[in-house]
Amino acid sequence: MTFVVKTKPGTLPDEVRQQAGIKIGDMLEFKVSGGVVTVLPKLPSADDEYTPEQRRIIDAQLAEGLADIKAGRVSRAFETHEEFIADLHKAAKRLNAKKTKRPIR
Repeated sequence: MTFVVKTKPGTLPDEVRQQAGIKIGDMLEFKVSGGVVTVLPKLPSADDEYTPEQRRIIDAQLAEGLADIKAGRVSRAFETHEEFIADLHKAAKRLNAKKTKRPIR
């Protein structure tokens, strides 16, 4: 029989937990067979690699990025870093030109 338990204070004696390198909040798998209990760390699967809070943040950032793409708020791809830098310089010149054309009040 196998049980999976999230560690919390009191699940394991502190000395045992520290010696094994197990932290509060880690998942442990308990296997019981013939009167012998084996305790193993439960490694996360790809589905639970992140905490629910981390997953909410990631999902929100992905949604924001997809909305930017859908709205056309993206820059084009560049073949080389030189091409990218040249484009940055052009954009800086355009921005500076706009600033100098504004009337002074």
